[in-house]
Amino acid sequence: MKEIILKTNNLTKKYKKFTALQNANITINKGDIYGLIGRNGAGKTTLMKIISTLTNKTSGEYYLFNQDEKSMKESKGRIGCLIENPAFFENLTAYQNLKYYCIQKGIVDHSKIDKVLELVQLQTSKDKKFKTFSLGMKQRLGIAYAILDNPDFIILDEPINGLDPIGISELRETLLRLNQEQNITMLISSHILSELYMIANRFCFIEKGKVIKELTKEELDLECSKTIVIKTNQVKEACLVLEKELNTTNYKVIDKQEIRLYDYLDNSSKVNKVLNQKEIDVINIYETGISLEEYYKTIVKEAESC
Repeated sequence: MKEIILKTNNLTKKYKKFTALQNANITINKGDIYGLIGRNGAGKTTLMKIISTLTNKTSGEYYLFNQDEKSMKESKGRIGCLIENPAFFENLTAYQNLKYYCIQKGIVDHSKIDKVLELVQLQTSKDKKFKTFSLGMKQRLGIAYAILDNPDFIILDEPINGLDPIGISELRETLLRLNQEQNITMLISSHILSELYMIANRFCFIEKGKVIKELTKEELDLECSKTIVIKTNQVKEACLVLEKELNTTNYKVIDKQEIRLYDYLDNSSKVNKVLNQKEIDVINIYETGISLEEYYKTIVKEAESC
């Protein structure tokens, strides 16, 4: 059974009459890169601020490393976060900036500075002044700050926002390296699904303060992948035909009336013909498949209509 790093239970945050977060339930397991996806103002930052104790919740509960808020003093030391960028000093070098924060955090072993700079691939730029850094380098220095305490879990709010393609690629490699080599679990927010898709293994969609869907990368692929949708009232019988006549088990039963077939993608007419020959009453059959962005828009619309 996977170790749970973070679990929330109906987490809610209200500002007078405005509800920024409403009954949010998410679970993050050890080793996850958990992508929190939503538009600006959807509630992503509010959720992260509550978890990192930068703001108080109105109601609900959350647990870090199986400890609730009342007994998580030790757990707080296992978290690093980059939500509101630390105030780096323009005229100090990368090394000097991190040394300042070591002193502020009470970290006496300054050899950690070189270690984290190496992890984010800034060791060759450690003596360069912060004001000369590109945006991508500044973001990686921010991540170095977040991992100074050797955390098991880091929280990053919109780390790729504003980066150019090279900066995004470099940051992506940094995050994957920290996850895979340092075994750091991550919660990363963004409104750019296509970028999060390249690194995250689990996703949460949030809209107007509400969690509208939580799923794995495999489940997301299944939702978006090209498929033949078969609508029939004879699902069980249709599955037997697919296996015996079309020699495929590459399908999924969605409900009492729907099967999704992932073979014969360019030959739905053959599938329909075989089903009809075996006296399966096909209500509808069609090919479908959507992009990640289209999927995002679809579930947001569905949430708004509820």
